[in-house]
Amino acid sequence: MCSSAHHCMYSLLQQNLHRLSSRAMAMERGYANWSLILLLCGLLPIATQAGRQMPKLSDKKLCADAECSHPILIARALQDYYPQDCRFIPIRQGQLVYVYAMLKDRGNLYWAGSVQGTYYSEQEARLGHFPSSIVEETHALMPAEVLVKTDKWDFYCP
Repeated sequence: MCSSAHHCMYSLLQQNLHRLSSRAMAMERGYANWSLILLLCGLLPIATQAGRQMPKLSDKKLCADAECSHPILIARALQDYYPQDCRFIPIRQGQLVYVYAMLKDRGNLYWAGSVQGTYYSEQEARLGHFPSSIVEETHALMPAEVLVKTDKWDFYCP
């Protein structure tokens, strides 16, 4: 019970303020949760579209092993090559290229490999495709006798 009208009014006002602030905080949390959900949903398509699937150059490739993890040969670039899209790697004249796969059928003009840069090179090592006509073989390492099906990751652009 209240000791005075003033005290009762003050007590009711405090209770109402407490209820209102609790509701406001709950609403804020709700808005914060929804904001977070919307933010994540808004960013999700960006994250999934960061990489993209490119058309296959070939359905098959020749490799030294079933995983195409061992280089077949080492080649030297005869000329500079500037890639037409992200499936291909840039190559400078004179660079060594480790060849891991030779595409077959409709893609037989392309090989897959990695460029050997200098120790201090700003070029990061990555696997990609290039025309076989721009390199000359310098060292045979392993025979390319295993026919492997290409998959979507062979032509995926990060």
